[in-house]
Amino acid sequence: MTELRQTFAVARGDARALEAGRLAGCVVAIGNFDGVHRGHRSVIAAALARARALGRPAAALTFDPHPRAFFRPDLPLFRLSSERDKLRLLAAEGLDGAVILRFDAALAATSAQEFIERILVGRLGIAGAAIGFDFHFGKDRQGSPAYLAGQGERLGFAVDIVPPLEDEGRPVSSGAVREALVAGKVVEATELLGAPWFISGPVIHGEKRGRDLGFPTANVRPDPSCALKHGIYAVRVAVDGRLMDGVASFGRRPMFDNGAPLLEVFLFDFSGDLYGKTMDVAFIGWIRGEEKFASIELLQRQMDDDAAQAKAVLARAPGAFPALGAI
Repeated sequence: MTELRQTFAVARGDARALEAGRLAGCVVAIGNFDGVHRGHRSVIAAALARARALGRPAAALTFDPHPRAFFRPDLPLFRLSSERDKLRLLAAEGLDGAVILRFDAALAATSAQEFIERILVGRLGIAGAAIGFDFHFGKDRQGSPAYLAGQGERLGFAVDIVPPLEDEGRPVSSGAVREALVAGKVVEATELLGAPWFISGPVIHGEKRGRDLGFPTANVRPDPSCALKHGIYAVRVAVDGRLMDGVASFGRRPMFDNGAPLLEVFLFDFSGDLYGKTMDVAFIGWIRGEEKFASIELLQRQMDDDAAQAKAVLARAPGAFPALGAI
């Protein structure tokens, strides 16, 4: 892990950082990698194996914003991981770095051949590439895995095409993870991802209602695209290098204000000031949906029960937390 912290390189935009040679001649795993699920990890593993065989660095080549968000700005995309969190997940896989290409009109208009010759070969000088079986690229998605493999033969780089990955008959995909989270099925999402899904963000001030109810909370404002089902969850939190268990409410607080969605986390056996600190919140289990209660007393009684249920869920998942690298 110490070596990873020293060597993980991030090149953005036009990839000028590669001129220093840190990732030049690398083997690239290419994809959007939203959530870095088990299917993505298969592609990354293929790139790492090829890089080790060739004695070259291995890197992820990814895009920001997500191409779907570029082509359909009117249709909000539930992003499973922010750019920063995606990089942390990629770093934990043992890669030497990541190249982030800005997905804009110019890149969208780049032909498949241009993408290969100008970016993969011209800028990156790749020694190899690993892609998923369904990866398409270039203007109008004209570039296919077979096309990339053929061009690799012509231009002198190896291409590994990774077959689909299934989990009990279900395809492992970012779309499947999103569907699970929208339904509140965080255990299913964990199975697809290979680790619990998490949200990261600074702790912000709230209305202090939790403190009045006997459940002081650390609050995080998720990305507006977050479509996680509103409800109560068993969570595990990392902050200041420490792991803590808790119970969290995500939603609009129908008992009080029906405001913008907020993640409110009550940490067990903790007292202190977390305001302004960045907190990673991993979702371990579903407890119940959001409700409006007839009285504050009934709400408090339910919160006691929620906490007890969350403790039981977390006791059954002692090591559950995403592996995150330093960037």
